[in-house]
Amino acid sequence: MSLDASIAGRLKRDANGLFAAVAQERGTGQVLMVAWMDDDALARTLETREATYYSRSRGEQWVKGATSGHTQYVHSVRLDCDGDTVLLEVDQVGAACHTGDHSCFDADVLLTQEI
Repeated sequence: MSLDASIAGRLKRDANGLFAAVAQERGTGQVLMVAWMDDDALARTLETREATYYSRSRGEQWVKGATSGHTQYVHSVRLDCDGDTVLLEVDQVGAACHTGDHSCFDADVLLTQEI
């Protein structure tokens, strides 16, 4: 799989060839996680609709849920105005966070709106 040249030309990558990917739950709009992608991970995600990311610690791609069963089915992918982040709208099965939480942002609330 290779990324379409018209998409690849719009991406702004870091020194390691990576860009940020934000996964958002389709039904609720909740931000589930932030991960990294390279061109191949994005190409695979676009082709298969399985969220595929790049692990900086392992130095390889990983399909979300391939070992845990906590999958992300991708409904849409959007590129931000700067070209350095993609937004994936997903159906999450199971936990999105490696800690077992539904969202990686469930644990530490630093500020919240008082009502």
